Amino acid sequence: MNSPYQEATIAAISTPPGAGGIGIIRISGDQALSLLKAIFQPKDPSCLYRSHQLYYGHIRQPDQGKILDEVLAVFMAAPHTYTREDVVEVHCHGSFLVLQNVLELILASGAILASPGEFTKRAFLNGRIDLTQAEAVIDVLSAKTRKGVDLAQEQLSGALYGKIDPIRQSLVQMRAVIEVAIDFPDEDLEIIDHSALIAQLEQEVEEPLKKLLQSADRGRLYREGISLVIAGLPNVGKSSLLNTILQEERALVTSIPGTTRDSIEEVVDIKGIPVRIIDTAGIRDNAGEVEELGIQRARDLINKADLILFLIDGSRELIDGDRTLYGQVKHKPVLPVINKIDLCGNPIPDFSSISSIGKCVKISAREQTGIERLKQAVFDAVISGDEQWEEGGCAPNVRHKQALIGAVEACDQVLLSLKGGLTNDLIAVDLQGCLDYLAEIVGETTTEDVLDVIFEQFCLGK
Repeated sequence: MNSPYQEATIAAISTPPGAGGIGIIRISGDQALSLLKAIFQPKDPSCLYRSHQLYYGHIRQPDQGKILDEVLAVFMAAPHTYTREDVVEVHCHGSFLVLQNVLELILASGAILASPGEFTKRAFLNGRIDLTQAEAVIDVLSAKTRKGVDLAQEQLSGALYGKIDPIRQSLVQMRAVIEVAIDFPDEDLEIIDHSALIAQLEQEVEEPLKKLLQSADRGRLYREGISLVIAGLPNVGKSSLLNTILQEERALVTSIPGTTRDSIEEVVDIKGIPVRIIDTAGIRDNAGEVEELGIQRARDLINKADLILFLIDGSRELIDGDRTLYGQVKHKPVLPVINKIDLCGNPIPDFSSISSIGKCVKISAREQTGIERLKQAVFDAVISGDEQWEEGGCAPNVRHKQALIGAVEACDQVLLSLKGGLTNDLIAVDLQGCLDYLAEIVGETTTEDVLDVIFEQFCLGK
């Protein structure tokens, strides 16, 4: 798993692009301190560069003496650093041009530009964090909701590893018993209690593995979110609903049908789930050429959506257009919504005649009535409210889920082998297969190609 640049000293800008009060350049590797000394002129000439202590001074070009910026610099000695290597951070003014000039000077002095995620990859390769924690760094940076941040922080603190390690330890213990039996075949009946091994495997391996697998989809939901399309006939209030949910005038609203001719997307936090909510063109026949393009895009988005909010105008009776359009979208999960209840008489028109999934939600986008009920309904539509779920240590991504599926299948095979009286050699192979899947999750047996894919998701400087 060693990179060809593992011995090189790397550098990159660690703060996002744009102007700001402070911008940070990070350097990691054996030459970090010597590079800093070559370009940094401390205010105090007797500067000792004590570890983890900030020093004030200037970045100067060694050959010309030209000052590039007034900075604070800190040297952090290995192994008490993010990468477990010597690390330097230069805190410059947050101008992109200033940061770029300083970085170019550092690179010209002998450092190599870090690839995306290389600092975190070195932290993993040097044993500071396991692979689940490295992936959690991505999740912290990309989280779209507070719930997503909380779950990522739990994983970063080792919650998923904490769930997996006891399972692995139990498997290792069982593997050791089997290995002893293999080494001393004449004592087989005395060494192995098959019923005890089966009970241990079911309670300490199979049950917790299945719990983790059940949590995988929920964890991924909080991490990646869903796409939600607002669909309906023209002028039923789709854009008004989008504006109300966002609490801003994001979409143009008029009484003229066909105002929305393209999709409008925004991400909102609905009870911790990042929801990419999409306002689409009203779908109708006999539309103009430009509007028809928007309608076709609306149909494409509906086919890709995780959930459809099917909106109708509650100030009128159902019309054939509502029924026809519902028939075109009901192949997807649909949440029927009656809008404009502030304009309804009593009773509010019933939508059940075309809804096959129960009661609809009644709202007024203009009066902001029923919006919290709608959000709860969206949440309930994607997550069962009765489902028991342990947040700590959930498996939040597809890689984890696939490895857990493999581990459960390997565990089931061990149980079949034990119950079927197969030889200890075959049981040992099956146990090792289960261990290999778990080792893959934490990064002990992950291939270089998989690592490259994981760390390429990072930004530069992390």
